Amino acid sequence: MPITKGFQALVDEAMAQVSTYSVEQVRARLSDATVQIVDIRDPRELEREGTVPGALLAPRGMLEFWVDPASPYFKPVFADESKEFILFCGAGWRSALATKTLQDMGMTNVAHIDGGFAAWKKAQAPVVTMEQHKAESAARKGA
Repeated sequence: MPITKGFQALVDEAMAQVSTYSVEQVRARLSDATVQIVDIRDPRELEREGTVPGALLAPRGMLEFWVDPASPYFKPVFADESKEFILFCGAGWRSALATKTLQDMGMTNVAHIDGGFAAWKKAQAPVVTMEQHKAESAARKGA
């Protein structure tokens, strides 16, 4: 069966319908309590490259299930309407599609980072290792 719409067409459609921020825009908001950065990359990418400080790790394959209150996998953090959830992946394609999907599910407080983690690293924005991220998370839970 031939593909009638390729990935690039899907990404282009999503990009036309979602809010997209530059690395600089998101970097300036890292300490903003109303922003929750969401890393949707898979565990191998996280272990190899690290992540953004304070990022919520939400694998792309589980995102819809974590967001939907009717799902047995629901994560209450996603119900916080006072936050803007800014997604990123490796290059910005998966996060564009994921942002569009979350909008289709009814979320209005969602956006993504143009260029993903590759652009983040290229801009020399802050990165933490997974060990540092785990320590940060434990400290936040203990606070």
